[in-house]
Amino acid sequence: MMTTILSIFLLTIFTGLGLIHFYWLFGGKWGLEKVIPTKENQTSRLLIPKFATLIVALVLLLFALIYLVKSGLINVQIPNLVTKYGYWIIPSIFILRAIGDFKYVGFFKKLKNTEFAKTDSKWFAPLCLTIGIFGILIQLMNK
Repeated sequence: MMTTILSIFLLTIFTGLGLIHFYWLFGGKWGLEKVIPTKENQTSRLLIPKFATLIVALVLLLFALIYLVKSGLINVQIPNLVTKYGYWIIPSIFILRAIGDFKYVGFFKKLKNTEFAKTDSKWFAPLCLTIGIFGILIQLMNK
């Protein structure tokens, strides 16, 4: 039961994030000023190619689909590779993103005083850590 609830939570988060990325891909502006990293003491944002936004959107929706299957709401056969490794890799990616020692992202990022860095510390890194923890809990509950 708890596995289903956590899987539905991750399904919802990944679907929402994927749809937001599609919104940006098709020209949406809401929230963009806080989600693109800038260098310190600069206001110009790093350029994110549309292709990269498309890839991120598709990967997030793929993750949503994987957790939809995990939730048990649909019964679809997925490759053993996904069930054996994918359900561990996905949370690992998000935990690494949250706590990794990177320049722009994560709790231990190098640049901390930009608008993006503050938003990352307040919202994105905690969300990534939560996704990672929930993903690992789902796996541990299935043992």
